Amino acid sequence: MAPKSRRESLAPLSAGENLISAKLRAHILMLAGSIGARSLTSNPAGLEKAAQYIDYCLSEYNYTRSQQDFMAHVSTSVGGAGNTTVMNKVCTRNLIAEVKGKKNPQEIIVLGAHYDSVYDCPAANDNGSGVASLLELARLLSKFESDRTIRFVAFTNEEPPFFGTEDWGAQQYAAVCHERAEKVIAMLSLETMGYYSDVAGSQSFPHDVFGLVYPKQGDFIAFVSNMKSRRLLNRFTKLFRSATPFPCEKVAVPESIRGVAYSDHAAFWKYDYPALMITDTAFYRYPHYHTKEDTPEKVDYDSLARVVFGIAEVVKQISNS
Repeated sequence: MAPKSRRESLAPLSAGENLISAKLRAHILMLAGSIGARSLTSNPAGLEKAAQYIDYCLSEYNYTRSQQDFMAHVSTSVGGAGNTTVMNKVCTRNLIAEVKGKKNPQEIIVLGAHYDSVYDCPAANDNGSGVASLLELARLLSKFESDRTIRFVAFTNEEPPFFGTEDWGAQQYAAVCHERAEKVIAMLSLETMGYYSDVAGSQSFPHDVFGLVYPKQGDFIAFVSNMKSRRLLNRFTKLFRSATPFPCEKVAVPESIRGVAYSDHAAFWKYDYPALMITDTAFYRYPHYHTKEDTPEKVDYDSLARVVFGIAEVVKQISNS
């Protein structure tokens, strides 16, 4: 018999979760449908439209908003194929919204998601789902009185050719946090979060040994950290399981394992900030990863709504305890 999905036993969505689901859908339809590809190299106009949309959505709430502008290197062919490649500097930006903590404002929780896409991909799941979740978390926490400072950051330039370079948006931002000697107590990277499958064998892993411990069907959200961040990982997982029955799995492993450091949290690890990635495991589960088939109808909005609700509750706990 095929293993039963743990999602099958969940109660129907609450009214609040239904609203989250609807708003997530609207955001992803805008990002991956109306706007489409969002890349400084292949579609800079789309990237700018996405930035404007994100800033507009954040402006609806009572946050202090700012942006981090920086120059990134973009190569351009001159004279057609096979001719000279010229490297130009192009301005791009991270978008930030913040609410200062009431009691411990020096202690900062960063929620981040990259808003760019890989090349000409519509990128509904990678990373429209992360951006939509970021915007919904901003809405859900907009009236919450936090003891600690909460920041929402939409990062540019996570995808190739920028990832791991000085032109990577999260690297630019984490470096500034370090230079300011800011006390980031938790960084949560919202990365490719919207695809779930009850099919046996739908979940793969970087090594067969993981299959002895974790489910072989992709019906869960994963929390991933390096070894230094495992205290945050354990606390986050415990609080998430108290907030929602949605299935989740956690893993703290070396950064060298493929995929563990493949998002914006890795930039914060460089400066020893505790950080984790919240993900559906991307290419270990999602068959449309980095393709033109990464479209809005592939996203499971109701499951993502449950995850976002759980994250919001965890952030409230971490913020005030």
